[in-house]
Amino acid sequence: MTMGSGLFSGMATGAPLAVPEEIARRAGTVVPSTGVVMDPSPDDRMTEIFRRAADPADPMELRDLYLGRLEAELGRHSTRPELAVRWRESTVRRQFGSEEILSSRATVRFVKEMFNYYFRDDLYGDLRPTADVILSGGAVDEEAWGLPGVLKECVSYALTRDWYGYSDSRGREASREAVARYESARMGFSAYGAENIALTMGATFAISTLADFLLLGGTGTAPALCALPNYPPLVESVARRADTKLVPLPARDGTTSLRPLIDQLRPDTPLVLLQTAANPTGALVSEEELDELIQAASPNTAIVLDECHEWLGRPVSLSKLRAAPNVIRVSSLSKNWSAPGLKVGWIIADRAFVDEYYEYASTTFGGPPSFFYTLVEVLARMERWIVTGVEEPGTEQCGEFETGYGVQPRALAAAYSAYRSDRLARQESLTALRDAVTGGLDLPGVSVMPAAYSINLALSFDDYADSYLCFRDLLRETGVSVFPGLLTFGLSGGTVRITSARRWEELSVALDRLTVHQNRTRSTRRSTAPEPQSNSLRQPRGHAHG
Repeated sequence: MTMGSGLFSGMATGAPLAVPEEIARRAGTVVPSTGVVMDPSPDDRMTEIFRRAADPADPMELRDLYLGRLEAELGRHSTRPELAVRWRESTVRRQFGSEEILSSRATVRFVKEMFNYYFRDDLYGDLRPTADVILSGGAVDEEAWGLPGVLKECVSYALTRDWYGYSDSRGREASREAVARYESARMGFSAYGAENIALTMGATFAISTLADFLLLGGTGTAPALCALPNYPPLVESVARRADTKLVPLPARDGTTSLRPLIDQLRPDTPLVLLQTAANPTGALVSEEELDELIQAASPNTAIVLDECHEWLGRPVSLSKLRAAPNVIRVSSLSKNWSAPGLKVGWIIADRAFVDEYYEYASTTFGGPPSFFYTLVEVLARMERWIVTGVEEPGTEQCGEFETGYGVQPRALAAAYSAYRSDRLARQESLTALRDAVTGGLDLPGVSVMPAAYSINLALSFDDYADSYLCFRDLLRETGVSVFPGLLTFGLSGGTVRITSARRWEELSVALDRLTVHQNRTRSTRRSTAPEPQSNSLRQPRGHAHG
């Protein structure tokens, strides 16, 4: 491609993905579970850590006690016996309730330290040689479902044109205008203009900067509210800047209830952080309850909606109140477009807010990478065309691009056809994979939350009262790595997360191993079970404090 070539003129198109017959067959036989409830509220097992700590405000001590109990319960499989000794030497020192845990700064940092420990010391540290199949990544396998070729062409084009200089701290106006029209199409009315959009360096960075911008210097007495489950780096960003209250939200059959969050609102609540589609359950918030939350909040309460997992599900009518002046919506390319390493996304907010954010951005980090502006613009325009039912772009769509792009109608039509085919095939294949994995996890002693959205599935093992212990046992006995629910602030039970957006060759191996493991475990339990006695209660694995 030469300097004078137009955008899309040098693009090679490939065949769309096809769903393998075995996956389609498995997905078609799935009957969604009903009555599955997952509640991240702290249980007695979590409370005991705080009761035993010499200083319950010390997150490092909480981490070491938690790991010490884990190592003690692992017995001969322990890898850090010195921590087990520390746990055995500890004693209960005080009473400590759930509300104290949910209001403690140490809780947030403890979970974040466990998050760090899992990745740094365990999964990609000492335990990496035993991890044959890693289903705990939380992102799409980018080598199988990477960026569409059209978007790769945008990166190549930007390089050729040397488009990586300084820019507006909110992002290039044409890109922001394209995002605004796309998000308006999703809302079903002209909700936004370019003045409502600021491009960002991904969602984690965006929410960190929003917490910084919104909370530093605050004088309110009410805590910020962070709904659970949630992503530890995001909650830690909020807790570093303001008193924080964790609010567990139960999920049932793929829907998250916002009632506990609504009940916690105060007139001086400075900020609410909420995932609209929860990680790890894939449960979607009720739009009616979201309306109620926004209406109940003070106009001075910033409601930050993390929408990054809101994909791979049936389209829903979004609440018009998502465009309210005190609502800030956050999106990124990490999940839906398989590009977590690009660190590209956007926030959507009231014009006055974005104007103020411009000053903050220009002072703090200057602006997002200008190199990706063409990618964002093309992505947003083509996604809007899909939402609005455009089958083939014409003169009108061609006219949306600046003349400097040199976009030709025939090249645009071919590019859009390739992009649309890629996106729709990707949606179909990833949905089929998730359904096939859901069906494959229909095992004795396992409950699966039917995911309404996202690529993640939450499952609970009856034999475990602790998600991290479940991870350690499954990794050792099957070579399959799952993600402990604790690391998304699941403060109770044996719930773990599996990411289904992996190659079927990996998934089928993992499902086979988990099936053998569960059948063997159940068979062993039946053959060694003592004679039933009156008033006996079976304790899940993890209740012995050794």
